[in-house]
Amino acid sequence: MGVLVAGGVLAGLLGGLLAGAFGVGGGIVLVPMLSLVLGLDQHQAQGITLTVLLAPVSLPAVLAYQRRFPIRWRLAAALALGFLPGVAAGSRIAVALPDRPLRVLFALFMLVVAWRTWRSGAEGHAGERPAGSAWHGLWIGLLGGLLAGTFGVGGAIAMIPFLTGVVGLSQHRAQATTLAAMLPPIGLPGVMIYAGSAGGLPWLLLAAVTAGYLAGAFAGAEVAARTGSRRLSRAFALFVLVSSLALFARALR
Repeated sequence: MGVLVAGGVLAGLLGGLLAGAFGVGGGIVLVPMLSLVLGLDQHQAQGITLTVLLAPVSLPAVLAYQRRFPIRWRLAAALALGFLPGVAAGSRIAVALPDRPLRVLFALFMLVVAWRTWRSGAEGHAGERPAGSAWHGLWIGLLGGLLAGTFGVGGAIAMIPFLTGVVGLSQHRAQATTLAAMLPPIGLPGVMIYAGSAGGLPWLLLAAVTAGYLAGAFAGAEVAARTGSRRLSRAFALFVLVSSLALFARALR
């Protein structure tokens, strides 16, 4: 049990660090680590990650961003509102799938994330443009929630490209706004669906992952706010690529 708790703290720490640095919600790191390192099945790993993100674990990162890149709170509220039905629908899709197909789909999703992150690091981040309507947050949040429920991630990986490309936010402000939208427990519908299908949640492991995530999120946001993070983006892309290949290998056993 001690090893499991220590592994949970480490997974949370790394997930929080990368969540703050890249605005990815941490799930893209937590899910493979809980699966590959701690040996949890795909549904358990995704359910635990969604539950961790219920707490305001992104608060340290949001505070760090807010000092340099003021958040559009109306847009964040619209994202949160759209997220709720999306995460419920995505979670129902996930629990209806067997473990192996879900793991393969998650690994494919990670390959897309790795490719997008590598391109982002190569091209650099766009600057701020005239801001679009906050109402775009409703459908952007819906898409983010759908991915969050299906794969147990924060949903930011889907929302940030639309916030920069459609709404016109800079990369830093898009990351800050997405993390702010995740402050309320908007993943609760998805957590209830995962918990109901699994017959409960491992609370001690959840506490360990959450504690590590809180510590890592603040440090990650400080790094992102002070640097262009191009090298970090490429390192993250490589990490996601290796993790996806490892998940493929486990699914094919």
